[in-house]
Amino acid sequence: MRPIWVVDDDHSIRWVLQKAISREGIPCEIFSSAAEVLERLETEVPQVLVSDIRMPGQSGLSLLSKVRDLHPDLPVIIMTAYSDLDSAVSAFQGGAFEYLPKPFDIEKAVELIMRAVRESQTEEFVEEAESAAPEILGQAPAMQEVFRAIGRLSQSNVTVLITGESGAGKELVARALHRHSPRASQPFIALNTAAIPKDLLESELFGHERGSFTGAQALRRGRFEQAENGTLFLDEIGDMPAELQTRLLRVLSDGHFYRVGGQQPIKANVRVIAATHQNLDERVKLGLFREDLYHRLNVIRLRLPPLRERQEDIPILAKHFLNVSARELGTETKRLSESAVRIISEFPFPGNVRQLENVCRWITVMAPAQLVEARDLPPELKAFQSGGNMALEQMAGNSPSPNLWLAEPVLPASTPSAPVSVSAMSAGKYPFDAVPSDLASVLAEPINAASWLDLLFIEAEKALEGGQPNVMDALTAQFETTMIQAALKATHGKRIEAAQRLGIGRNTITRKIQDLNIDVKDID
Repeated sequence: MRPIWVVDDDHSIRWVLQKAISREGIPCEIFSSAAEVLERLETEVPQVLVSDIRMPGQSGLSLLSKVRDLHPDLPVIIMTAYSDLDSAVSAFQGGAFEYLPKPFDIEKAVELIMRAVRESQTEEFVEEAESAAPEILGQAPAMQEVFRAIGRLSQSNVTVLITGESGAGKELVARALHRHSPRASQPFIALNTAAIPKDLLESELFGHERGSFTGAQALRRGRFEQAENGTLFLDEIGDMPAELQTRLLRVLSDGHFYRVGGQQPIKANVRVIAATHQNLDERVKLGLFREDLYHRLNVIRLRLPPLRERQEDIPILAKHFLNVSARELGTETKRLSESAVRIISEFPFPGNVRQLENVCRWITVMAPAQLVEARDLPPELKAFQSGGNMALEQMAGNSPSPNLWLAEPVLPASTPSAPVSVSAMSAGKYPFDAVPSDLASVLAEPINAASWLDLLFIEAEKALEGGQPNVMDALTAQFETTMIQAALKATHGKRIEAAQRLGIGRNTITRKIQDLNIDVKDID
């Protein structure tokens, strides 16, 4: 095995690191100056280089620059007692694997060095050519239905209404519909109707004549004219003001419109594709959206599934976005470890594909190594990973009151001989010893949120006082078992529906049933 090199003008630092690294079974060589390292690099290359930033002669940053030129794949960890912003920025801009401020905990320093060792041992990643990246990525059945619909509509000019949550990729679908239509060679014009102020939206859509209002110093062609013979994509159509709905209805009805301040009708040869995250049926009932316009737009409805309904697509989407963000930033593409892929695949992504894309940008910039581990993920994903408390809060419906967790119930000292009911315990009539040790049995009887949290507090306190190890894991496992059993019972054993009701993926519920050894034979 190639050694680790440590260069520092401080003898004590060299000695401590050499001893700590050697205990891991890895050879370590020490140097007192950058010049010694550069001379040795002419004949040998270490597995990892750990360098101080300020040394007599050449600095650690100068050494880093030369090492990156000679051996760009060699991980370099920069140490410094001057942990200022400029040093950190310079280290990362120079291509450092990580930045280690002094004084440091020796165990954490060794852990960081071992990560760099694993990185250096990883086979060089050869990025797959993406000469013709797909317009839309997706292997999930729900996305295959979307692809089939686009195929069926490829030779049609019919109006399409795309529904789906924000960030799900509705504009991508609209562009695909245009690209595979007879109008593909003509303009595709997109307008987010919710992003334009109400007073300007009419002019944006239909244009205006010179002098038609204050500031209208020249004739302006609106989006309908710009999209002539092509496709006009109206995003967030559900938020369109009522008066604009009327004007849009006229265009869709007779194919003509007027510029603001205009007197002559203009014929529109435009295919309209609309999209919304709103429930238009409900908005029609509430009088917020014109029913006749709704029927004009809703000729073909295409539902785009949220990312949580196509979790099997998350790994390929993440790989794609990591490639894209690496190209944009001019860096090497980061790779996700199995643990990182598992966490990302199970995360619900309320912001859908757009949120996943932002996560991949964060990873490209912030993750220290090319191989991204679970601990390198953004804070919201790491919080989800260790979400035992989060799951309990979600079950209660909101964040539990501090009093439910901290206030100790006032209970008498005697233990009843009669069977204990959940309602009696929740009322505070019996001592701690009367509480069943199995949380699943406690939760089996319907009780209100406050009472089951009181019982959970009692159970947790008993386990902690009794010295039980891994209390969080044990109680969380019982909690998840109870929730899954209840969901399966409510859905008569239908796992996919149970997963949807719980707000988790179908792969997640299958894995948890196996990991928790949940017996599903008697659940119908």
